[in-house]
Parts: sequence; structure tokens; C-alpha cells
Amino acid sequence: MFDIGLQELIIIFVVALLVIGPEKLPEFSRTLGKWVNEIKKGVQTAKTSIEAEYKEQLAVPENIMKSDAAEEKAGVNNSETEAQEGKV
Repeated sequence: MFDIGLQELIIIFVVALLVIGPEKLPEFSRTLGKWVNEIKKGVQTAKTSIEAEYKEQLAVPENIMKSDAAEEKAGVNNSETEAQEGKV
């Protein structure tokens, strides 16, 4: 995903160790992990919601097309019936 190798991870760890300090680094790591987890959950929720909305929007034209086809068929049947009654 980010294409980070082992060397880059070691450099990031050393910089974090120097900036944050060895006493606060475990607490910071836990907090950062929780934030990342919450962001992932939020993204997944948004993705699920968008997919559901998309599927709902796709389902509507099918229903409209089916009802239009049924109305059209009923109209054709009515026209045929009227034409037959006029011929008799």
C-alpha cells in the first residue's frame, strides 16, 4: 500500500524514539493504533453506506422499467381489444 521497506521502518522507529522518548513511545503507539483502527472503521462504514445507496439507485430504474413495460403491455392489450370490438 505505502511501499515502505524495512529500512524505512527502522528510520521511522528511531526518529519516533528520539522525538517522543522511550517512556512515552508505547503509549503513543497504542493511541496511534486506536486512531488508525477508528479511521478504518469509519471508512468501511462510509463504503458500505455508499455501496448500499448505489445498489438502491440501480434497483429503482429496473422497477421503473418493469412498471413501464407492464403499463405499455396493458396499453397494447387494451388497444387490441378496442380494435377487435370495432371490427365485430
